[in-house]
Amino acid sequence: MKAVRTTLARFIADERGNALIFVTLMLPVLVGFSVLAIDMSRVSSLHNDLQSGVDALALAGAAELDGKANARSRATTAIQTLITDNSTKFSTAGNHTLTSADVTITFLSGLPPSDSTALNADGTQADGVSWVAASDSAAQFAEVTVKPTSTTAPFQTIFPVSFLPGGGTNTLTVTTQSVAGYQAALCDFTPMFICNPYTSLAALENALTGTRKPMIWLKEQQGGSSAQYGPGNYGFLSSPEGDKSTASITEMFAVTNPPACYTRNGVTTRPGNIPPVNDGINTRFDMFSNGGPYKTDPAINPPAPNVRKGMVVQGLNGNNCQYNAPNSGQAKNYMALPRDNCFVAGTCSSAGVLGDGNWNFIGTKAAPGYWDTNWPKDNGTGVKAACGNTPSRYCVYKYEIQHKADLVSTNEQTAPQCNATTQGPERRLLYVAVIDCVANQVKGGGQTLPVQAFASMLVTEPAGGPPNADIYAEIEDISTKVGQGTLNGLQRNESQLYR
Repeated sequence: MKAVRTTLARFIADERGNALIFVTLMLPVLVGFSVLAIDMSRVSSLHNDLQSGVDALALAGAAELDGKANARSRATTAIQTLITDNSTKFSTAGNHTLTSADVTITFLSGLPPSDSTALNADGTQADGVSWVAASDSAAQFAEVTVKPTSTTAPFQTIFPVSFLPGGGTNTLTVTTQSVAGYQAALCDFTPMFICNPYTSLAALENALTGTRKPMIWLKEQQGGSSAQYGPGNYGFLSSPEGDKSTASITEMFAVTNPPACYTRNGVTTRPGNIPPVNDGINTRFDMFSNGGPYKTDPAINPPAPNVRKGMVVQGLNGNNCQYNAPNSGQAKNYMALPRDNCFVAGTCSSAGVLGDGNWNFIGTKAAPGYWDTNWPKDNGTGVKAACGNTPSRYCVYKYEIQHKADLVSTNEQTAPQCNATTQGPERRLLYVAVIDCVANQVKGGGQTLPVQAFASMLVTEPAGGPPNADIYAEIEDISTKVGQGTLNGLQRNESQLYR
């Protein structure tokens, strides 16, 4: 009996094999955690791959959001084409082509101020605030949300969720979202903005339809930092390199490639009053100031190939070369590109600063027009065929460059007489940011403002001398509407991810 008790006591006290009991009890837990870790790794890998794909979809859509007609339709097509041309591998589902049930495409006009504010697939916040774009011109961002359904593209887990208390499903749904935006920038750009003389961007776009282009009489705001800018006023932009001096800004108007890029997302107006930059603008007309960095230097700031301005060249001796108004005997053979007829009559709209594109192209024997005066032996058949019966001044200007050999020697020549080095036809253009100065209450400088569009303008006559800083120009193109292509060489369009 004693031996039995001793043996039993030894058995009870024996600790050998205890580890096997713990291993047996913990093995399912260890295996479960291992399988769960593998599942989480698979989910993370799939999410990262899917996110990369959704980023590509959003970027493809954003690249089409240029503010022009059918932008959202084109963006949707770009996204759907990318989806159709590629398949996605979802765990046990194998290759799966995403469908409309998997993908939600929403176009946004803006984004929440904080990146921590979540956006629903329909472009709304949790509190109901909507960022959905109401039009093609307002659409700046493409939001793409992908949520493959568990029935069409199941992610099959290894971990047996269905065996847990309460049951469950052994499939997961992986959701990803990406928001990309379109950014239009113009480089080699004169640091200038104009106040939209029309009631809206749509009205400006409509005015540029057809061959006729409207003229604008630009006036620098002279009322000080507290004065409100209005339609037809112009001002200067801060350079990306900082607020430059008057001489440096004038040089930026004189040179062919100003070192500046601006985006439609916003520009900052330059603070302080800037004297007229006429000397910089007038290098385009073969008129050079002897002072400042914009002095005669055709290698840096050449004249345009057509500098006709209704003036007679005199001197033809290096820096002494200059242009003067024709005398009474010469006047019948000299005429600059005319202003719109309403400027002559004083009936132009928008406080007298906006023309309608009607100008004295071909007149009568008693009252000759521009073409009659400068091309007395040409009936205008050729230029009308090239530019239309109601042509833009820019088209006529380019036609004259191509046919300068046909000019009568007694009439003003189109080619520059003081400096032989020239650039292309675009040299007579100014590039400006168009801003709604009334809605944005533009006053003085230092304001960061949204840009409605970028525009190109043909300077039709030399800018007025101090204190007159007025500029007459014909609006040619804007960046939101396909036109004569005068902005193509300056635009840098790209899409980028925001969320």
